[in-house]
Amino acid sequence: MLTRHDVGHRVVIRRALPVAEGRARFADVVGELLGVTRGELSIRTTRGDVLIPHAEVDVAKRIPDQRPLSTTGRLERIAAAGWPAPDVSHLGDWVLRAAAGWTARGNSALAIGHPDRPLPDAVDAVTAWYQSRDLQPAIMVPEPIGGRVTAELTSRGWRPDPAVLVQTADLGRLAVGPPAAADPPTVLLDPAPSVTWLALIAGYKGVLPDVALDIITGVPTARFAVVHAADGAAIAAGRGVIAADGTWLGVSLLTVAPAARRRGLATAVVAALVEWAVGAGATRAYLQVEQRNTGAVELYER
Repeated sequence: MLTRHDVGHRVVIRRALPVAEGRARFADVVGELLGVTRGELSIRTTRGDVLIPHAEVDVAKRIPDQRPLSTTGRLERIAAAGWPAPDVSHLGDWVLRAAAGWTARGNSALAIGHPDRPLPDAVDAVTAWYQSRDLQPAIMVPEPIGGRVTAELTSRGWRPDPAVLVQTADLGRLAVGPPAAADPPTVLLDPAPSVTWLALIAGYKGVLPDVALDIITGVPTARFAVVHAADGAAIAAGRGVIAADGTWLGVSLLTVAPAARRRGLATAVVAALVEWAVGAGATRAYLQVEQRNTGAVELYER
């Protein structure tokens, strides 16, 4: 049973409801414990204050203080900061992101931490939030920490998108890298995307809407790497950002024109971004790639 020592802390109450059709019924109440008297508990929930008579309490537990984020959780938060959606809300620790439908990362809820309500209610809230924006509800569930969320979504008939692989590396090792090519390409690093950079990315991702530019340029500490052909057209490009805690380089939008592939241009672009990031104080790098994209996965592993 909860006592006055638990006041001010988050609790969960299993409340007995009136018997219906001969069956016992229960409901979970989650919130902050406001007070304890001889007759009832006072709980502040996301839907308002609730008074629960002791006679209706089946189980009452204090929710442990929030645990530090796991390594996976911290990295997912950093990656989210490196791909900032323009429309963001919070559901407890969960982050709801919308970007007019451009990219899955920009239009999904990141289920890290506790949503400050029972899980079924959290999924309902996410669904309503995205539907109010005319977007398909989506929740990004990092493995291996999202088992309960995955189970809830599966029970509702939600279907998973292709898995996304997160790769990380030590920048000190990447900075050493393989021997330089005999005639290395010139990689330009700009603080903002150039016209040629955008043209190459648009050829890969399709026409870039305004919201795409909001995401791409939404991190102040960024460099846009580009390699030009003799005619001035971009033939390789990539984006590097240092967001959140300042120690992680995020690599994204690495693109090489089909006619210019297998010439080491992708390696040169990554090397240039790594050199810049090391100089800016970063020590680690991450990237995200669909696991089914085996060609890109093999390239990034090298």
